[in-house]
Amino acid sequence: MKAAAFEEWPTWALVIAVYGAWLGALLALPVLGPLAGTALLALACCWFMSLQHELLHGHPTRSARINRLLGLLPLAAWYPYDLYRSTHLAHHRDELLTQPGIDPESNYLSARDYARLGPTGRWLRHAQRTVLGRMLLGPALVIVPTWADLLRRPLRGDTSQLGAWGPHLLLLAALLWALQRWAGISPLHYLLGVCYPALGLAMLRSFYEHRPAANAAHRVVVNEAGWFWRWLFLNNNYHAVHHAQPGLPWWRIRRVYLAQRAEVLARNGGFLVPGYGSLWRRHAWRPIDSPIHPIRPTHR
Repeated sequence: MKAAAFEEWPTWALVIAVYGAWLGALLALPVLGPLAGTALLALACCWFMSLQHELLHGHPTRSARINRLLGLLPLAAWYPYDLYRSTHLAHHRDELLTQPGIDPESNYLSARDYARLGPTGRWLRHAQRTVLGRMLLGPALVIVPTWADLLRRPLRGDTSQLGAWGPHLLLLAALLWALQRWAGISPLHYLLGVCYPALGLAMLRSFYEHRPAANAAHRVVVNEAGWFWRWLFLNNNYHAVHHAQPGLPWWRIRRVYLAQRAEVLARNGGFLVPGYGSLWRRHAWRPIDSPIHPIRPTHR
């Protein structure tokens, strides 16, 4: 269910706030110093990724073109908005959630693919099932194959993604040049010091938002996070509500959850996490589950 146009003012305000936070952190960098300033920029980039998620789900306008323009600037660097939109909407086939090779956002491997990995690959996959591994190693495990695929596709004669990558790379090059020229931030500083930890922070949200389960509705979590995380992730921590109503705007998700908490938890099989702190305490170093998907795949 999509909010009427006149109700979308919170998302317009959010767009202004996110871009304002990024620009404010940039301007404050000389005053705050490199450590605090870089941390604020990383938070702003993570918030921007949450905004992109809102935009691709049809907010604040009914025009995909306008929403795209609002999210096209590559503040978070690593992934084009257009590809994110197409893969994320494909992810919303709930009957296929978590299935390796089918759900584009699955964190699991089939038993066959796991068996093909060497010792290092297996260690990395198990490490990614810990909070620290997810945040520190997870971005590299996404960035490296994504950009390697970008280079390989044209060599195979596949130009299907150039329409997404072309504008992204041009805008990214312009952004990195402008940051170097006007703010004294080198490309490596921005990419590795800002955008890499921003992605790691965003991956905390997705660390355990899905699990394998025979019932598709039981695969989607509710994380009763504190206010800071709710704002950073735009209430997407109430993930079961989002999957049940993907068109619901961010500012209504918490209201719906609080009004229907018992029904939501009954529907998702009680898949509840009492905040991100509980994940840190229990699974900072200890894998939360196996990287091997335990359920036989469903055909496409």
